[in-house]
Amino acid sequence: MKYISEFRQQDLAKQLSKAIAQTVDPNRHYRLMEFCGGHTHAIFRYGVQDLMPDNVEFIHGPGCPVCVLPIGRIDNAIQLAENRDVILCTYADLMRVPAGARNSLLKAKANGSDIRMIYSTQDALKIARENPEKQVVFFAIGFETTTPPTAVAIQQAQAEGLANFSVFCNHVLTPAAMQAILDAPQPVAIDAFLGPSHVSTVIGSQPYEIFSERYAKPIVIAGFEPLDVMQSALMLIRQLNEGRHEVENEYSRAVTRQGNLKAQTLMQDVFELRPQFEWRGLGLIPDSALKLKAAYADLDAEHRFNMPSIQASDVKGCECPAILRGALKPQDCKLLGTVCTPENPMGSCMVSSEGACAAYWSYGRVRARA
Repeated sequence: MKYISEFRQQDLAKQLSKAIAQTVDPNRHYRLMEFCGGHTHAIFRYGVQDLMPDNVEFIHGPGCPVCVLPIGRIDNAIQLAENRDVILCTYADLMRVPAGARNSLLKAKANGSDIRMIYSTQDALKIARENPEKQVVFFAIGFETTTPPTAVAIQQAQAEGLANFSVFCNHVLTPAAMQAILDAPQPVAIDAFLGPSHVSTVIGSQPYEIFSERYAKPIVIAGFEPLDVMQSALMLIRQLNEGRHEVENEYSRAVTRQGNLKAQTLMQDVFELRPQFEWRGLGLIPDSALKLKAAYADLDAEHRFNMPSIQASDVKGCECPAILRGALKPQDCKLLGTVCTPENPMGSCMVSSEGACAAYWSYGRVRARA
């Protein structure tokens, strides 16, 4: 299949592995943070780490939108679905994420709340049209990749006069999280970044240039296939060896420097920055999330239902927050593979298809050593 099989060829993987082994400085340790959870799964699904020299380490980052959502926001959604005449719509990964008091959207649904898994924002609009007597709330999450479809849905709902539709907005921004990691009081030792793939198709590679300049960190926008990851690692290693810190684009078949200008315009028309937003593992980050502009305030579920701010803590012993900021690896968590499994997740990192703990579990690396 075009653009799939070409990037999974075993012979090319062996050649890249050999090139990386010949390029690394044996006296140096290379710490490469793959920002996106999709990269983490590719690394373990295809055994990319096993093709790397021992002194090349992948550090897992916060690029999993379900994982970084704070527990309190899930509690908000559950309360809304339990206490009001509401149909709550959201994506599949969010259904099983643990909320406060070991609750979840899936458990709330089992207890009678009308919570529906959807595949697109258009599904939520369809449900609103078919149920005019109900309030339909779309629980919107995701980085810049999933934000434009939410913007389209909001504009459509306003144009159609769908008075029973609103959005609980939890869209967050990738560059802000990268800056938070680099500016952390106790920063994780990171030499370079594998930049996210799908996010970069929307925002382009330009927003990362400030990080390579200000923090002297090489960044390579990397595709999700195993050869993409290996080629990007080689590009980062070469930059580090040569003392360069630039933004390079390995994923040039999908990403440009400017990004998708139409999608960016949609986002700018509908959303504005929140002064601050809480991220699981990273805390409060200024200008890191979006909310609906005043022109669309009647479609904002937070205003419509006067949703309160809820504070909640992770399960005791769950290291998901530290894993999200790269301070720990999944196998450092004592709960992983014991009480924490996909059937009984203690934290969001075990639930999401982009979660680091889910990657370790799915591909037999629960007891793998870094």
